[in-house]
Amino acid sequence: RGKLQRESDFMASVDSSWISWGVGVFILKPLKWTLSSVLGDSKIPEEEEVLIYVELLQEKAEEVYRLYQSSALSSHPVVALSELRSLCAGLCPDERTFYLLLLQLQKEKRVTILEQNGEKIVKFARGLHAKVSPMNDVDIGVYQLMQSEQLLSQKVESLSQEAEKCKEDARSACRAGKKQLALRCLKAKRRTERRIGELHSKLDAVQGILDRIYASQTDQMVFNAYQAGVGALKLSMRDVSVERAENLVDQIQELCDTQDEVAQTLAGVGINGLAEMDTEELEKELDSLLQDSSKDSVDLPPVPQKVLSPPISDAELEAELEKLSLSAGDTAQKTPSASSEPKTALGLNL
Repeated sequence: RGKLQRESDFMASVDSSWISWGVGVFILKPLKWTLSSVLGDSKIPEEEEVLIYVELLQEKAEEVYRLYQSSALSSHPVVALSELRSLCAGLCPDERTFYLLLLQLQKEKRVTILEQNGEKIVKFARGLHAKVSPMNDVDIGVYQLMQSEQLLSQKVESLSQEAEKCKEDARSACRAGKKQLALRCLKAKRRTERRIGELHSKLDAVQGILDRIYASQTDQMVFNAYQAGVGALKLSMRDVSVERAENLVDQIQELCDTQDEVAQTLAGVGINGLAEMDTEELEKELDSLLQDSSKDSVDLPPVPQKVLSPPISDAELEAELEKLSLSAGDTAQKTPSASSEPKTALGLNL
């Protein structure tokens, strides 16, 4: 079904730069494939041919790419091939499979590989669907700074262990009563600590340069995004200007005014037509409504003729209440037995 591919055909489909870093990995078969391709001699004997299941190779290459993106190595633009091999040890059981996956990623333009000072370095594409850019001087400089950072960190770790050893030797010499030896160990410890401090300063400087490089790359990415946004905005506003916008608004306002005039005209025609209608039928209908309303009138009680007393003011009410209170007090003093029915007494006074 065409899902299998010879290893030699797969290598031939990849960019020829794979030879610069892949030589020595596939020792015999690439040599035979190269000789047969260059010399055109198909009589060169071949051992068993390796077949590649292309879909599985693509899936595994995708796993390698995602593993790199989710690891701490993705913070750097380039990575050493040895570090990448250690990272992918769980996915690639052998070195041959690892290099086949790298070839597939190189074929997809997602990685590029370069040999620098005898060591191979790999550069990955920054996005999931992006294409990797060629290795440039900045990438090589960043890689060298990364190597320097790694070497300085290893040196600091080694010197820290050495200083700790000098401290233990001085302690042992003190227990043994060898004062001079203990002093020499302490002096060696002090020298080692001074070297550690110097290395820390250098390491901070290297890390600061790397941080600035990463920040500049981020700034460049933002700048490119802004530039693309400005270009898109120019294209979208190409046919738009202030004068045309004002003209368009004036046209809209003029059309709205015309629409209002048309609506008023149509409404006036309707009113005139209604006025011209015959009103005799309307008058007859109005008379019939009046007659019906007179028949359905309800008998109401007569209007009372008694004149209502004027309303009592608040002052009069308070004076009346005071009189009632005094009267109730006198009644309580004269007839103590009536205190059991105060409510009845008040009711009688009222």
